[in-house]
Amino acid sequence: MSLRRARLKTVHPALVRHAEDRANNVQNRIADAITAFAGSMIFVYIHAVWFVVWVIAKPFGDKFPFGLLTMIVSLEAIFLSTFVMISQNRADERRQILADNEWKLVQEEDKQNQQLLDISRQLLELTRQVHGLTSQLCEQVLSPASPGAED
Repeated sequence: MSLRRARLKTVHPALVRHAEDRANNVQNRIADAITAFAGSMIFVYIHAVWFVVWVIAKPFGDKFPFGLLTMIVSLEAIFLSTFVMISQNRADERRQILADNEWKLVQEEDKQNQQLLDISRQLLELTRQVHGLTSQLCEQVLSPASPGAED
């Protein structure tokens, strides 16, 4: 079993369904892969090496202040900021899914609580009736017989 599947088993079932739905869409898979890579330390190391090599090698005659490198990095920043927003939207979707699921649970619990209250009220009413009947029966058994009834 892959590590990803093992991790998904410990996640909320609603999020597992959401992840499976996202995995069925090629665009989502690409965006998730790029976001995961761009948010890793490997990405940082690659860029650090790239910048050092660029400054030393000066490709395409790009010298200080490295206008071509600046343009390339700016374009990359534009695209990466888009992937950050995609990632934030995905996180918002996950939070909304959890909130919707919790709301369903709250509604179900409220319904169950209402049923329990109804049953408790019925039990209280039955207890009062039993108490009343028991009190009447005790009065009849313990009260002296009425005069004239002994004949």
